[in-house]
Amino acid sequence: MLSQREIFYQHVAQTSKNPMGLTIERAEGCYLYSPEGKKYLDLISGTSVSNVGHNNRYVINAIKQQLDKHMHISVYGEMIQSAQVLLTQKLVAILPEQLNSVYYVNSGSEAVEGALKLAKRYTGRRKIVALKNAYHGGTHGALSLTSSAEHIKAFAPLLPNITLIEINNIDDLKNIDEDTACVIIEPVQGEAGVVKANDQYLNELRKTCSQKGALLIFDEIQSGMGRTGKWFYFQHSGIVPDILLTAKALGGGMPLGAFISSQEIMDSLTHEPVLGHITTFGGHPVCCAAASAAIDVIENEKLIESVKEKSDFFYEFFADNPLVTEVRRSGLLIALQMESAELAIKTCNSCVKHGIIVDNFLFNESAIRIAPPLTISIQEIETACDSMQEIMYKV
Repeated sequence: MLSQREIFYQHVAQTSKNPMGLTIERAEGCYLYSPEGKKYLDLISGTSVSNVGHNNRYVINAIKQQLDKHMHISVYGEMIQSAQVLLTQKLVAILPEQLNSVYYVNSGSEAVEGALKLAKRYTGRRKIVALKNAYHGGTHGALSLTSSAEHIKAFAPLLPNITLIEINNIDDLKNIDEDTACVIIEPVQGEAGVVKANDQYLNELRKTCSQKGALLIFDEIQSGMGRTGKWFYFQHSGIVPDILLTAKALGGGMPLGAFISSQEIMDSLTHEPVLGHITTFGGHPVCCAAASAAIDVIENEKLIESVKEKSDFFYEFFADNPLVTEVRRSGLLIALQMESAELAIKTCNSCVKHGIIVDNFLFNESAIRIAPPLTISIQEIETACDSMQEIMYKV
């Protein structure tokens, strides 16, 4: 009989030639456990997913209660389902008034796809402006927005009419014109290694989009749900997008995404053609129940209020480390910039061997990603920092 490892490598489709390859039997809080009982401190949260910690009992209980009621009963948008309605009520309560219509999907990439379609449908335009070094997903439309030739050349041709500009380059905003349907940005570029759009740039971007009639889309799939010290990063600046994208941590560990806009804009998907966007499993009631519970946990445990203190601890610990050339951060989305990709990769690999899960960024292999569950304690952070620093010096 084949072992789980053998089945994994022989029959589970691989995404790289060198997967991490850890066998995980269970997870709890900030830790993952192997069948042999080895404990791993998870400092990436399944890539910014497990904001409320692994196997959160409040979320699990909400899932169980929903399972006793029903699972899938209809394609999205046709029937009134209490789990969807309750989650929507909680989401719009934490967002600005104009972001009042939520379209549920299954993932971040799907949220991007839906938003691009919505922008084209509402404006009647076709040009899309995106930022270099951004990552919006792996589906055809989302992949079209990347500037990495390495990641797109094997799948070309992709969407036409894409214009790429530099983050924080105000001169580049001249590329936004009357033919532009939308500008899509990550206000915090995740896979570039935590690169933030500054307030001046966001103000000029918002002004330009409004003047030209282009919709402004903020991809907060990785930065949302409390990770930056606000529910969403845009709330730090007060610059409100026309469409907001969320996923990853939204589902409390379950697969769920959404694109959120005004009722006026979203209404354009209901006609000419009818069912302008459609999904079978979007807004799955079990996922919505989990997401609703995750919002409760973040609020009741005041996790957002604790982000700054925890972020400061990481920053102050590594700021004086001679092997770390820069610490970039937005709350608990942190990049430790190393002198070389080789040093960063070796450090990540060694950390995993010693029971600490960290990794690199897709477009910045010389930086180490730290994005732990928001539930992580100061004591756990201190232990992690001590171990990581020791590993860095050994590497």
